[in-house]
Parts: sequence; structure tokens; C-alpha cells
Amino acid sequence: MGIDLTSMRLGQSAQQVWDREADETLVCLDVHQETHDVKSFTFASPEGKHFHFDAGQYFLFDFPTGSDGEARCYSISSSPHRSNAFTVTVKRVPGGRISNWLHDHMAPGMTVKGQGPLGHFIRPRGEKIKLLLLSGGSGITPVMSITRDLADRYEASDIVFLHAARTPADLIFRHDLSGLAARMKGLRLQFLPETVAGELSWPGLTGRISPEFLKLAVPDIAERVVMCCGPAPFMAAARSITAALGVPAENYIEESFDAAVIDVPGLDVEAQPTTRTFQVEFSKQNKTLAVPSDQTVLSAAKKGSVRLPSSCSNGVCGTCKSKLVSGSVEMNHNGGIRQREIDAGMFLPCCSKPLSDLVIER
Repeated sequence: MGIDLTSMRLGQSAQQVWDREADETLVCLDVHQETHDVKSFTFASPEGKHFHFDAGQYFLFDFPTGSDGEARCYSISSSPHRSNAFTVTVKRVPGGRISNWLHDHMAPGMTVKGQGPLGHFIRPRGEKIKLLLLSGGSGITPVMSITRDLADRYEASDIVFLHAARTPADLIFRHDLSGLAARMKGLRLQFLPETVAGELSWPGLTGRISPEFLKLAVPDIAERVVMCCGPAPFMAAARSITAALGVPAENYIEESFDAAVIDVPGLDVEAQPTTRTFQVEFSKQNKTLAVPSDQTVLSAAKKGSVRLPSSCSNGVCGTCKSKLVSGSVEMNHNGGIRQREIDAGMFLPCCSKPLSDLVIER
């Protein structure tokens, strides 16, 4: 069923605001090719509602790729000052079900379900805060939103933006960033490709981030708030290097949707006799696991080879949201699920421990 995009009247929508607790339908307005394997997708509310979000936040999407669909989190790459719509930027991943579906099928006029804005990867507020925005690959999306936000605010700023990629052709927003750097007096831009394959000439350095490179590129790094997003190995290196160069832990902020489930080793059964074990059934996969009461359902599922999508693993993103058919859990989420969804029997396995035997519709 098509949607008449011309019927979205901005004059009326000025008083209508997207409600993250109630609204969920989004319509695609535009698809833009950024690089050979990266596209940007712009979404709006069919009712013309405006979006209030902070630069650095993301949306959780439900895409119709199967009988149950699949959920994925994508950071907003556009400025929050363009409130009538927002853009997410997605890299095609070899073998990736959702990224390939988006690249091959998403088109203007199509509708999807989305929840948000979500997330806490937000720049600290205050005067004279010096920033180092550090991104690798498609991790550029939230820091690009932050940069666009600062550009639109016309505030005095001191920003070093360092973006790393495999080759110059893989530098997402390369020309957009160069344009911003030309008009933002407080923005210093650094590109770091691993190699210069396909580039006739390259004016800068190549390689991977290292203590030597960061000391050269950002001499005052210890005085800056570092905001980092990228692949897990990239962020692990950034975390270690910036700490070694004097960046206090409280001044290092990172965003990742690939966080691993971290389990605190439990005590031996003989030393902890009060720990109970419950039977947790995943009805669609015809699997039943014994899950201790001090372990999350998601961590047990991963150990038991149960297929359960997940991203943040701490109750923020909502990717693992599932239907609890029977039983009860202790859930301590961080905003990744709405109250009306909880009332409807949904829960987040990543931050829920069993209080009884469970049946989960997964």
C-alpha cells in the first residue's frame, strides 16, 4: 500500500512530535549511495511528526526479512536540527542478512517499524570542551551526527575528527567532512586509510592508529574528551592507546553494537547452594536449557547454541526483545523496551534472570 509523501504538511507537523513510546511506523524518503558499499537511508513519520533526538543516538528497526522479521540498531548520521526526518547510514556486510536486504530492497515509499531515539553516546555539554572524534569504518555514523550538530549550532568549537578506513574509497562522508572542515574554523580533519589502493595521490599518512600517530595528529590528546565508535578491535586499540597517552577514563566515551556478553564467573554449586536452576524452553527452536537463577537468559542461550539476536547485551538496544509465553523474570533494562511492550508480555533476555521455568517464543 503506497503512501502519498506529498501529503506530509510541515505546517501542521510543527506541533506534532514523534512519541518513542507510542509511534513506530516510518516511511523511507530517500536512498543515497555514499560509497561503493555504503548507503544512507532517510526516514520520516507518515503523519509528518518531528523527531527530537540527541546527536549520537540510534534507532532500533524491525525489518520484514522473514516470518518474524529481524531487529537491528543503526545510529543516526544526520543532524538533529533537521527534525522532520532522520538518516541512518549502513555498510553492506558480506553475508549480512539485514545490510544486504536494505541495500537491495529498501526504496522511497516503503514503510518499516522503528523504535527510538535510543542510546547514551552523547557529547558532554559545557563550555570549552575539546573533542577528539575517533571513528573506524561505518562507526563514523554517530560522530558524523555530532559534527553536523555542532556545525548547525554555529558554536565556537575545538574538534579533531580522525576517521580510519581500509582505503580512501572506503572513507564514508569524505567530501561532506571536507566541506564542513572548510567552513568550521574549530574543526581539524584527519583521514587515515590503511593503504592508498586506487588513489592516484594521497597527501597524508597511511596505516593504523598507533601511539606515534595519535601523538603526531593530536598533540594535546590528554586534554580532550574522546568519543570513539568502530569495529571492536579498532575500539580496543583506541581505548588502550588513549589511556596510555594520558586520557582519563572518564573522558573516554565509546559506542558499540557488537558488545560481547560478559558473564561474571559464578561460585561453585557446593559453595552457593541457594542458586536455583530453571528450565527455559525456546519454543520455536524446540530447545530447552537449564539456566541458573544468577545468569541472564541471553548468556545461557549463547552457551547453549540457541539462536537469539543481540547487540548491546545490557538492555539498551532492544535487539533481543522476545515474547515471554509463561514464567517470570527479573529484568533490569536501560530503556531498550517500552512499558506497553512489557505489558504485552515482551522482555529483554540480555538483562533478565529467570525467577521460574520459562517458555520463550523464539
